[in-house]
Amino acid sequence: MATSPATNPTTVPQNALVNYLISMARTVEVTVSAALDALLERNPRLASQVFLAEPGINEMEILIDEHAVRLLSRSGLAETDVRLVVATIKINNDLERMGDLAVNIAQRVVSLAQMPSESVPEELVPMTAAVRAMMHKSLGALTARNPDLAGEVLASDEVVDRYRDQIFDRLLRTLAVAPAQAPAGLQFALAARHLERIADHATNIAEDVLFWLRGLEVRHGRGRTLNLRGAPAEAEPAV
Repeated sequence: MATSPATNPTTVPQNALVNYLISMARTVEVTVSAALDALLERNPRLASQVFLAEPGINEMEILIDEHAVRLLSRSGLAETDVRLVVATIKINNDLERMGDLAVNIAQRVVSLAQMPSESVPEELVPMTAAVRAMMHKSLGALTARNPDLAGEVLASDEVVDRYRDQIFDRLLRTLAVAPAQAPAGLQFALAARHLERIADHATNIAEDVLFWLRGLEVRHGRGRTLNLRGAPAEAEPAV
């Protein structure tokens, strides 16, 4: 008699791994969102919530890595299960880095609170919205196992880069005409860099979701299906 997926001894650990990863993804999304809100509001009290969340994220990273390594040590894993575990290890690292970047943004907020009040650069508002959307879509693709949603993330990265460049240009202009505003401008520029890196990690997660679900390798402009049992399969168009 066939064993049902709900009780299959191989399926259960994989399901637990995905559940751990989704739980971490949700925690990271809440933490990053708190950091973005704190930045836009220049609210150090809200930033303090980000600092409190970091240890829990680090603990989840270790738990997921340990679980993934135990799964990889098993023999007889199906190709899709191998892709899942490999993608999980990579996504886990990206999530932890997003948590670290949220802490970096919170530190910028604390620094800004100690400076004379300066207006938030106008480009920072749409930039945070774009980063928030990329993060939400990439983690949504993971949670819903939705490759189409992952593909949407890959098309969004350049928008964030443009906002970063505009904020850096603004800082250079400020240095020339109002050097007294430079310290705050530098903090905002650093925050923009942290935002760009969060967007990069969201892109990485979307790429790894595609690898897990479709066996599609899209990093570095490549678009091919990987065959883990032999040579790469016939090339497919990049997403």
